[in-house]
Amino acid sequence: MPHGRSDVPLTDAAAAPVVYDVTRLVTRALNPSPNGIDRVDFALARHFLGKGATPLICTALGPRLSDTQKALDTISAIEAYWREAADANEDAVYHSVVAVLAGEGRTEAIQIRHDRKPGFERVSRNWRALRDWAFHLGRPISEAPDGAVYFNATQFLLDRQWYVRWLEARPDVKPVAFIHDLLPVDHPEFFRPIEATLHPRRNRNIARLAAGVVSASRAVADRFAAFAAENGRADIPACVAPLPVSPVFEAPSAPPEALCGRDYFIVCGTIEPRKNHLLLLNVWRELAKSGPAPKLIIVGKRGWLNENVVDMMTRCPSLRASVIEAGGLSTPGLRRLMAGARALLMPSFGEGFGLPVAEALAAGVPVIASDLDVFRELGGDAPDFLDPLDGLGWLQAVRDYRGPESPRRAATLARMKASEIKNDPSNFFETIDRFVATISSRAN
Repeated sequence: MPHGRSDVPLTDAAAAPVVYDVTRLVTRALNPSPNGIDRVDFALARHFLGKGATPLICTALGPRLSDTQKALDTISAIEAYWREAADANEDAVYHSVVAVLAGEGRTEAIQIRHDRKPGFERVSRNWRALRDWAFHLGRPISEAPDGAVYFNATQFLLDRQWYVRWLEARPDVKPVAFIHDLLPVDHPEFFRPIEATLHPRRNRNIARLAAGVVSASRAVADRFAAFAAENGRADIPACVAPLPVSPVFEAPSAPPEALCGRDYFIVCGTIEPRKNHLLLLNVWRELAKSGPAPKLIIVGKRGWLNENVVDMMTRCPSLRASVIEAGGLSTPGLRRLMAGARALLMPSFGEGFGLPVAEALAAGVPVIASDLDVFRELGGDAPDFLDPLDGLGWLQAVRDYRGPESPRRAATLARMKASEIKNDPSNFFETIDRFVATISSRAN
């Protein structure tokens, strides 16, 4: 697993002033739980703003600079709303899932949606923050520090020419963008139709303007390099910084006592075509033909183009007793459930990193995953790899992993124990800091 690789030397150059774009993060203030990009944005915002970076926010007046403490206060409010640090015992969704797994819940059309009640005070505070940010006067973008590095961790609004115009007017400011993936470019069929236009446009703007790019995997860095070269820019410095896993996944955790001896599997990710939930639902429908199937917990919110998946979950009689849709599950709740799972399943057609795989490996939970370059880069030979189109192979794998004496599961655990997969959150930030310092030291 390549930690800290980049295409330019990582120097100890003096830190440059950083302008960090918090626009997308602020818009997530009322979302009940974060997705992968939210987590990356949140972590980097905390890191850079905690070191005194200047926040940039798009308001009704366009891009404006704001106060660092104001942005940190909003981030703290979002963190409280997400309840990422809460104990699993405080998570109603977690308790509902455990009850169903233990046989105490209903047995038809099991759909457990977000039921965490953050309280009027936190909702009201976040709503006021959204309103205040929308009409925030701030300071003109022209006051950005000379020679600053502008960091955008989400690519949000970078497809809009009016939004990037200030960068064209400030050639002394060096933009750095986090490239999560180019999947909407390579596989537009998995995304909303508008993404086939917007994602190429935002990546072309990055290729044209960026002084450097960061990605979580070598696979994505190489793909963006090819895209940039196709668009007339073959010289963009790149840094590979694998995403850190929350410490909660490395901490020892015992499965709930009520689930002792229960067979269940977890799939984690937004319900959308690229995640290939449909394959798993067909596997579970086949399993149900020969008797009670193990439970499948689908963790994640509903995304886009997922009507066939939702129809199967809610209308297929043979799935009603075995498939649990758990929307809004907290991170601590997910960790507790992982502790007793037979395996994490990841049948995706494509990923930029695959944070659930990293989380499961850190937690010591076996992983059955699509045979993707990014998963090989992340987990080496430890996961059990299958083709995402191999329905019979996935069916057999689930059968093989059932029960406490599964030889195939034991073999995967042995490979995980022998591997040298390490999680070092500090290395992620140090790698990016050194890269940003290198970018800032380059001549205009």
